[in-house]
Amino acid sequence: MTEIKQNPMKEIRLEKVVINIGVGEGGEKLEKASTVLKLLTNRTPTYTKAKVTNRDFGIRKGMNIGCKVTLRHKEAEEFLKKAFWVKNNKLASYSIDPEGNFSMGVSDYTLIPGMKYNPEIGIFGFDVCASLMRRGWRIKYRKRAKHPIGKKHRITVEEAKEFIKKQYNVEIV
Repeated sequence: MTEIKQNPMKEIRLEKVVINIGVGEGGEKLEKASTVLKLLTNRTPTYTKAKVTNRDFGIRKGMNIGCKVTLRHKEAEEFLKKAFWVKNNKLASYSIDPEGNFSMGVSDYTLIPGMKYNPEIGIFGFDVCASLMRRGWRIKYRKRAKHPIGKKHRITVEEAKEFIKKQYNVEIV
């Protein structure tokens, strides 16, 4: 029997993983969150700014209220495996959006293998957001002759679930 070859353009892959800590205020707490991200990823985090002013929380528009790090390629794969290990290799089905991207929260950074509790930092949780893509998505972002992604080329929820199960050995619940 001959084996049917799958179209290489239909192959799903991990585009990026974004690790985010939303503190809600600036100052010392934000610096500690930034230190946690440096420990987790060995990368310098960027700060996220408030989009609107909220007087009840003491937040002004443009104020730094969180930090994030974007990982790609092998670093993203390795970090995602650690995050799934913390979640006992399970992912809730509602965590996958209609475009095939998924996210999850980790309640304590010390649960990640190799991390130890530091009393000067305290306990911080973080969000992990992963984006999946297929080859050919450049047409959406290029400067000249932009086009939307065709319906047949978009990643569905079922395809994303199958990719996550096969690639990371994760159970979807």
